[in-house]
Amino acid sequence: MTTETTSRTPALADVPYADARLGERDRELLRATLHEVGTDPEQKFILGRRTAALEQALAEQAGARHAVACGSGTLALALALRAVGVVAGDEVIVPAFGAEPLAATVLSIGAVPVFADVDPLTMTIDPVDAESRVTEVTRAVVPAHLFTTMADMPAIRALARRHGLAVVEDAAVAQGAKLAGQAAGTWGDAGLYSFFPVKPFGMPGEGAVVVTDKPEISDAVRQLRNHGQDGVHRFVHHEIGVNSRFDEVLAGYQLGRLDRAGEMLARRAEIAELYSTRFAPLRQRGLLAPATGADGQCHYVYAVQTICRDALAAHLAAQGIGSRVYYPVPLPRLPAFAAYAGESSNGRRPGAELAAARHLALPLHLGLTDRDAERTADAVSAFFS
Repeated sequence: MTTETTSRTPALADVPYADARLGERDRELLRATLHEVGTDPEQKFILGRRTAALEQALAEQAGARHAVACGSGTLALALALRAVGVVAGDEVIVPAFGAEPLAATVLSIGAVPVFADVDPLTMTIDPVDAESRVTEVTRAVVPAHLFTTMADMPAIRALARRHGLAVVEDAAVAQGAKLAGQAAGTWGDAGLYSFFPVKPFGMPGEGAVVVTDKPEISDAVRQLRNHGQDGVHRFVHHEIGVNSRFDEVLAGYQLGRLDRAGEMLARRAEIAELYSTRFAPLRQRGLLAPATGADGQCHYVYAVQTICRDALAAHLAAQGIGSRVYYPVPLPRLPAFAAYAGESSNGRRPGAELAAARHLALPLHLGLTDRDAERTADAVSAFFS
């Protein structure tokens, strides 16, 4: 294994870590949709017929009975937690490694985040550790799919049934993924997908959808997203809600490309498969990579793990190849959540510490060419040669 950086080759263009720019086809679709909505005699710009049509299409695509479009993934998670009955003072079990909203949304509704450790290989919530943290005031568990791997949903669902907990499945990064033939987002009482620009079905703006089979949860989210109004009697507020309404231009845009969602995911999967095939022989040299063809894979971020993470990142950067460390510090060690970190044995989360120290995300986006992917794989392989 080399620790020396390689000089950059000027003849080759950079391989950016991410590229959220719209292609010409999508730019034209956005222009056409903006014109269509702007000139529509109805002149309805939020929660109109396009949003309703998108909700129906996404529910059918996921195999769920209901879908409710919201203004962002963060608010979708907060509203879903409220809809399953989480109230102030309840405890909600969340992964110790992941995005900040996993815990912040719990606090935003007055509940208490309880950080469970993660499996050091999958970097998703460890069901055994999560169960060890259940108390008499635990109300829900939030498994989050991460990078290229779905959480162990059968185990999470089983522990929830044993303890009478609600499951809100954070499938923000996993739209289109399946585990044991069942779609991500449909394993719990409610699930959510995010449309943030860099997500697998990202769009030019914020947005998300909550999916569920339970009409009472669907109705609750619909009401909460619209300031507690029921959508029939305007200015009659049944509860304290928020403004998390969906934009009609973005709804029309997403509808216009929904038939390409499978194609977009397939391309990401193709790149991930190339990486995994190339990296499989490097396991004995210290590189952990997602397995090829594993069940329950999603293709948002392709992250490898190595104790030489920083040196590998520098090696790639020297060759013009982007990479990213997403969560360098586990959530309970962030200043914002220090009060909820726990002490002594309850504060130990070795899996999260390993994930934070070892993960490195490689380029995985629709702008990546086969040559870019091969060049990235070559550079990683050379580092471990």
